[in-house]
Amino acid sequence: MQRETQTRIGIALGLGIVVMGALALQQDIFLRLLLGLSLGVALTKGSIGFAGSVNRAYRRGSTQLIQTLMLMFVVTAVINAGLLLTGGTEQYQLWVNPINLGLIVGGLMFGFGMTLSSCCASGVMVEMVSDVPRALVTLLMFGLGVFIGLPIQSSSSLVTDTLLSSASFQGKGVFLPDLFSWGPLDGYLISIIVTIAFATVTIYIAKRYQASREQTGTYLGVEGEIAREQLSTKTSPLSLFSGLWTMNFAAIVIAIIFGIMMATTSAGWGASTPFGLWFGKLLIALGVDSHSIATFTHRPEKLFTMPFFEHGVSVQNLGILLGTLVAVLWLGKWASPFKSQYTLKHYTLFALGGLLMGLGTRFANGCNVGALYTPIANFSLSGWVFFAALIIGGIWGNQFARKVKLIAAAPQAKPVMQ
Repeated sequence: MQRETQTRIGIALGLGIVVMGALALQQDIFLRLLLGLSLGVALTKGSIGFAGSVNRAYRRGSTQLIQTLMLMFVVTAVINAGLLLTGGTEQYQLWVNPINLGLIVGGLMFGFGMTLSSCCASGVMVEMVSDVPRALVTLLMFGLGVFIGLPIQSSSSLVTDTLLSSASFQGKGVFLPDLFSWGPLDGYLISIIVTIAFATVTIYIAKRYQASREQTGTYLGVEGEIAREQLSTKTSPLSLFSGLWTMNFAAIVIAIIFGIMMATTSAGWGASTPFGLWFGKLLIALGVDSHSIATFTHRPEKLFTMPFFEHGVSVQNLGILLGTLVAVLWLGKWASPFKSQYTLKHYTLFALGGLLMGLGTRFANGCNVGALYTPIANFSLSGWVFFAALIIGGIWGNQFARKVKLIAAAPQAKPVMQ
């Protein structure tokens, strides 16, 4: 299919989804669809994915994505500070997560798992457009992991108790503005500075690592990142649809979408819990009693029996998938997502990756968005602790993947462009 034809189809599909959603969905659910669509487009056109932060650095030597994520975290934190300072914390469901062993174990598990599946919770919806076999196996096992982890999340002290907490979140976690409430703007100014400091240290380490890979001849670069680096700074309005976005531009767009999400839904971005609910729905379809499922998971029965299009975050996840499809068509890059040459070993490792990620989200109270991005944007110290554990887990996962030959050995003295 020619690129121009794909672009036209993508524009028509995008408009059709919006019109149908506006006519068929309740307003709050339609908003979730729009947020998901926007995220899917931005993630795809900017080549941004949380799982790639570790994988690209380990496998290709590029830390550009890590540096871009730091920009996104800081910009989102500034936007959130404005919302919280003017509206007050009581108006929002802040994800100030507990700091405990569960957070660390969950981060390690999630980092390890996302290496094997090469995607994360939101990423599996993105990958469904280009690689259905890998994404579908990962999603099914991710859902199983979340499902069996729900009772652990509800009842285990390793997950519910916190080692550290601050004044307005006693027994829940550390909210940075509490630590600096004596400072300007009720502590938000210093909290932003602390967030910038954490991000700056991360960028410094990332740059040093990439420089060492370049010096040893093991830096390969990432094709999508290289293409975006070569973009002209003078882009036409049409390029917002048919062209690539720079990673930094996409990061700022995502930060703005996050701010809109906070302002309109009173909560940040989450993605993983619906996968456990979908798995429960699958069990009900196979004949399992819904009351038994609710008893096992410690969750209301209604969550598993309510229609799909009445659950906001589920629709938002679907929106990410649809937004990705629309963006791929705009770019003229769509191809059959069913072509694969995976072996049984590949599918086994994808399944293991999904299971580890699903379980990890219950120990850490979230995934790369629910335990990392949203907490950092909400000034929760737990987000940075999860990030450290995620990096370590991702390194271990890549080392394991190399041993079982899921990924190739590190190349030597290769050119940047392949």
